Amino acid sequence: MSTYYVTTAIPYVNAAPHLGHALELVQADTLARHRRLRGQPVRFLTGTDDNALKNVAAARAAGVPTAAFVAGNTARFAALREPLALSFDDFIATSTDSRHAPGVELLWRRCFAAGDLYRRAYRGLYCAGCEQFYEPSEVDGGVCPEHLTPPEPVEERNWFFRLSRYRDRLLRLLESGEVRIVPRGRRNEVLGFVRAGLRDFSVSRPAVRADGWGIPVPDDPDQVVYVWWDALTNYVTALGCAGGDPAYRRWWAGGGERVHVIGKGIVRFHAVYWLALLLSAGEPLPTTIFVHDYLTAGGAKLSKSTGNTVDPVALVGRYGTDAVRWWLLRDVATAGDTDFTASRLVLRANQDLANGLGNLVHRTVSLVRRYRSGRVPLGTATCTDLPVRIDAALAEFDFRAATGALRAAVDATNRLVDSAQPWRLARAEQDGEAGARERLDEVLAVLVASCRVLAAEARPFIPVGAARLRDQLGEADRVGVPRPAFDRLT
Repeated sequence: MSTYYVTTAIPYVNAAPHLGHALELVQADTLARHRRLRGQPVRFLTGTDDNALKNVAAARAAGVPTAAFVAGNTARFAALREPLALSFDDFIATSTDSRHAPGVELLWRRCFAAGDLYRRAYRGLYCAGCEQFYEPSEVDGGVCPEHLTPPEPVEERNWFFRLSRYRDRLLRLLESGEVRIVPRGRRNEVLGFVRAGLRDFSVSRPAVRADGWGIPVPDDPDQVVYVWWDALTNYVTALGCAGGDPAYRRWWAGGGERVHVIGKGIVRFHAVYWLALLLSAGEPLPTTIFVHDYLTAGGAKLSKSTGNTVDPVALVGRYGTDAVRWWLLRDVATAGDTDFTASRLVLRANQDLANGLGNLVHRTVSLVRRYRSGRVPLGTATCTDLPVRIDAALAEFDFRAATGALRAAVDATNRLVDSAQPWRLARAEQDGEAGARERLDEVLAVLVASCRVLAAEARPFIPVGAARLRDQLGEADRVGVPRPAFDRLT
């Protein structure tokens, strides 16, 4: 079976993680868990972007040495693993991971050998928040479109990458779908950008301005590698591309899927700059780039820079892992930003988990315990099409449709309980009615089989709660002890 390599973007560590980071991590984790459930070999990578100038600025403001500041915040991102029930296989911190700098240097030298790197003086408008130069035409009203702050005029002599050389090749890749961008609106956005013409872009910064923080440009120690060049390469440096690691051949150079999960603000970097870098270096390309929109609070984007954040760890502490993951997957829009409120999270968790899936399993196990002492014949589930529906939804990265299919199957199974009325069949059996015992056995067997399918298919979305459901549902002809799997939240 072909391999599945899924990655998140690696965030700056200038501040603690917020709920927007949790969204991307949970989406990628769900994709990874789903493919593992289907028996596919999976590798899931995440990490942190340590070498940004904004990390240096944040450390200065905090009065802390940059290395210590970065290490502290990197640890906070890595620590999201337990509260969010993440299953990543690898975590790369670009300032300390021994695999990273050699890989960056390898790719730089390959692009240099291809004639795609040259040095020249440059003057432009630089947004420290984006770590990006902007053209005057891109700065509407004099402010960065992403951070709404005025870019700083900067003049310096840097290394440039010949992006303009790759316009036609990028168009062929994107128009043919060889590199797939989801959703389609983001694909069209990238195509429009490429068709308008591509400018060469700066790929280094003076080491003095970076306080020496970052990876030195090969053979030019007065410059450090531009953070975006540095960061994008993590997808292959984490596989040991510079050291002959078999992981690189298996997960990147092989014939499997290579999927990036990213936010809409960094589409250009991944769907244009990264592809051109790989083409120049003679490397294979990602197969899919999935782009999610933003979470907002009070209508404003969640952002470390502005301080408009929601702490995912505190949220899990109050409402639990299942409730947070379920809201991120069930309520966040497939297109357009989604506003977070705690009341929406509580409502969704109570409706779908406590009163829906959890209640269905609890009542099913209770019926089997009451009428058959916890033993029931094997039966056939009514929701046998659920795996196919979830597969189709996640193939399009439509988490709403996937969780919606699960909820619809729960509702259908609950209707079966209400229409079959096992309690009435139990009374008929007690009264000696012919066939009542067989009909009750059949109903209970179908309910248990259906609930087991539901619990199995819920694992990628709510792995903690799904494990509790599986424990109650038992295996073979036995069920466990009924207990509430999900708390009713207030």
